[in-house]
Amino acid sequence: MRKMNERDCFKTTLLFGKPDRIPLMPGEPRESTLARWHQEGLLEGKDYYEALTELIGIHDKKVPHQEIELGVSFKMIPQFEEKVIEHRDGHFIVQDWMGALVEISDQYDFTYLRFPKDFVTRKWHKFPVETEADWEEMKWRYNPDSPGRFPSDFYEKCQSLKDRDDIVRVSFNGPFWQLREWCGLENLCLLLIDKPDFVKEMADFWRDFVLQTLIPILKDIHIDHFHTSEDMAFKAHSMISPAMVREFLFPCYLTWIPEIKKSDSFTVIEMDSDGYIGELIPLWIEAGFNCCSPVEVAAGNDIVEYRSIYGKEMAYRGGIDKRAIAEGGKTMEEEVLRIVPPLLKEGGFIPSCDHGVPPDVSWQNYVDYSRMLANLTGWL
Repeated sequence: MRKMNERDCFKTTLLFGKPDRIPLMPGEPRESTLARWHQEGLLEGKDYYEALTELIGIHDKKVPHQEIELGVSFKMIPQFEEKVIEHRDGHFIVQDWMGALVEISDQYDFTYLRFPKDFVTRKWHKFPVETEADWEEMKWRYNPDSPGRFPSDFYEKCQSLKDRDDIVRVSFNGPFWQLREWCGLENLCLLLIDKPDFVKEMADFWRDFVLQTLIPILKDIHIDHFHTSEDMAFKAHSMISPAMVREFLFPCYLTWIPEIKKSDSFTVIEMDSDGYIGELIPLWIEAGFNCCSPVEVAAGNDIVEYRSIYGKEMAYRGGIDKRAIAEGGKTMEEEVLRIVPPLLKEGGFIPSCDHGVPPDVSWQNYVDYSRMLANLTGWL
């Protein structure tokens, strides 16, 4: 029998099939984490994952780790000019690429506002959409046919990936995330109560923009992994009620997901949200998502409990308490053994740190934790 490639292993695992091995994806470090690891034995310029698999002794087995993106942009085109508005008391106030005024420490530069390279505290002073007139000025930046939306070699790239071993992913913001970027969390919450029709107008616009951008992708290539970001929960509760999820967000989900499944029913459709997701999982299942992450333990989530409640209706990536990994030793081992063996037995689970790996996780503890995962997932 042909040995499964990386793509087959990933999809078969998360869709409750029987893979011949489980992907080893212990979690990705942030810049501050890597800075610590370089002081603790990880060579400068050495890819951390390559070093990890060498130390564990599985580097020659081509362990699946990274996913390919097609280079299609769901962001505004053109973006706003990034510029410093004010510099005082050790802080920059910056107009970021999304048009918001943001305050950050002057030890960071603009790139920390573009990409989540580290755990950086920010304070928002103003968002680009505060009025309906602001909204009218924003919409033109989201034209599915804008030059640069698709890479110039998109068709050729799709053709070259028809017969592949690697995982291809498409990522885009969910409606809650996107409206929060336009309006800000507090403003959006007020609008949900005071101007629900305006919120629906923005959400419907986002629904249509994403769909029109997805259609050419779905036509030209089978995607293995659709990744939608929402980050719509605090510790202990969702940011909005289940009724609001159905009213304002479901029109997007119930438009996108059937179109995705019509193109390829054997695909991972993942919801990514920080915070406590216990109130949200049944809604995501209802909407058609079949996987979620990162299942943060400190927010009150228990991935073992969720599996007992929802069975094979939802797969998971993540779920291992970053605090236990940082503690290492027996604490880490007990956490891994509590979660990983029972979920792997049922399938639909790729064990991982329950968010980006923070800098309080030492290199040695990360290696020990990853070696334990490699043992449990069949790599050793």
